Amino acid sequence: MKDNNDHSSLGNPFDHRQSLIHGRHCDCHDCQPSGNTTITPVQAGPSSAPTDTEAMMDRMVESALVRGMFGHSDMHRRQFMKLIGGGTAAAALASLLPMDAIKAAIKENLGPLEKTQLNIGFVPITCATPIIMAHPMGFYERYGLDVSVIKTAGWAVARDKSLNREYDAAHMLTPMPLAMTLGAGSNPEHFIMPAVENINGQAIVLHNDHQDKRDPQQWKGFTFGVPFEYSMHNFLLRYYVAEHGLDPDQDIQIRVIPPPEMVANLRAGNIDGFLSPDPFNQRAVFERIGFIHLLTKDIWDGHPCCAFATSAQFARENPNTYGALLRAIIDATQYSSDPANRSEIAEAIAPTNYLNQPVTVIEQVLTGTFADGLGEVQRVPDRIDFDPFPWESMAVWILTQMKRWGYIEGDVDYQQVARDVYLATDAREVMRELGYDAPEQNARNYQIMGKTFDYTQPEAYLESFAIGRS
Repeated sequence: MKDNNDHSSLGNPFDHRQSLIHGRHCDCHDCQPSGNTTITPVQAGPSSAPTDTEAMMDRMVESALVRGMFGHSDMHRRQFMKLIGGGTAAAALASLLPMDAIKAAIKENLGPLEKTQLNIGFVPITCATPIIMAHPMGFYERYGLDVSVIKTAGWAVARDKSLNREYDAAHMLTPMPLAMTLGAGSNPEHFIMPAVENINGQAIVLHNDHQDKRDPQQWKGFTFGVPFEYSMHNFLLRYYVAEHGLDPDQDIQIRVIPPPEMVANLRAGNIDGFLSPDPFNQRAVFERIGFIHLLTKDIWDGHPCCAFATSAQFARENPNTYGALLRAIIDATQYSSDPANRSEIAEAIAPTNYLNQPVTVIEQVLTGTFADGLGEVQRVPDRIDFDPFPWESMAVWILTQMKRWGYIEGDVDYQQVARDVYLATDAREVMRELGYDAPEQNARNYQIMGKTFDYTQPEAYLESFAIGRS
C-alpha cells in the first residue's frame, strides 16, 4: 500500500496542504470509501515525500519536531501553517534549534539504514494497534523508515509470507515465532520477537441462543472458532474448558477461522462461540448476534496476545534498520498504552485500509467502556492494554501448552528457546533509550485461573494437569 506524496506521513510538515495522518477525516484515496470525491493532489515539488535515505532522515527529524510542537494534532499543525506560512514556520524553527546539528547527531546515533522501504504484514484486529497506527501517525517515518503496512487475511498467510521474505516483519501471534523456530506447523526457521504488542484484549463470545448456558460444563458438543492453532486464543480456550472438566479435543470442537470471518460464522450457526481478538468480539455484540461471556483477562490478567516479529536473518543482515524499526514499534506501543490517546488512535486505525470498522466499535474496545450484549454497559479500562516487554516466562508458559496439547513433542529446553526467541534484553535497551521504564528481570511467575505458574519448573507444571495429550 503506497500513499500519494501529498498524503504521505513523510510529507512536508511545513505544508498545510499535506495530511501527515490517515483517519476518518483524511482526504487521501485509501482512507475514503469508494465513490467519494477526493481532493485534487497538490503539485509535486518541494513538498513531495523524500526518496533517498539522507533526505528521509532529514524529513523524519523535521516531522518529529513539528509533530511534537503541536501535540501530534495534525489539524492544528495545518491550521497554523496556513495562517503564517510554511516558510516562515521553518525559518522560525531553524532560528530556535540547531537543525543541522540535530539531524547529524541522530544520523550518527542510528547509523546508516541498510534498508528504508519495508513491508510489514498485519491482520486487521485491535491487537495490531501499534503496528497499524505507527503508519498513519508517523512513528515509522520518525525513525527514517518508509513502511507499507499490508492487510493480511490470516496468520497462515502472514507466516508463509514472512517465511518467503515477502514481509520484512509482521504482526504475529505470540506463539508463532516459537512454533516457526521449532518447526511446528512449518519448516523450522529462527524467528525473533523483540516486542509484544498487546496484553489482554480477547474474549469468549457465545451466540445469543446460549445465554442460558454460562457454565462451561454445559458446552459439551459446542463448536468454537479460534484464529490460528498457534495462538493464545487456542491455548487459553483449551486451558479454560479443561479447568472446567472438559477435554477440548473430545468434548468440544475447535475450528480455525480467520478473525474477519468469526461474526459471519456465528451468524450462520456454524459455530456456537469463539475466542477471538477484537474488534470482532465487540462487533458480534454490535450486530446483536452474540454476547461477551468472559474477557480473557479474567483467565490470565496481563496475558500476551500479539507481537512484532521478524526473522533472525533480517535482524542480522540489517542491524540498523532492525534497530530503527524496533524503536518505532516500542514508541508506538508506549503511545498506545496511554488511555488518553485511545480515541485518537481508534479514529486513525478505523479506515478501510486498516481495520475497516466503525470508530464506535474500536473505541469501545480500546477505552474499555462497552456493551456486553447482555443489557449492561461494562467499564473495564484494562480490557486491552499495550506493553512491549517480551517476558521470557510468557514464552515458557506457551511452550508448556504447546507440549500439553501435542503441538510439540519430546524434550524441550524451555529457557533456551525462550531466550532465543523472546528478546527481552533488546526490548529493555530500547525502552530505556527512549526514556520508558523497563523491567529489571526477564521472567516472572503468573497466576492463571488461581493456579501458580512457576517458570523455573515447566515440566512439573505440565505434569500437574489432569487433562492433556502429553
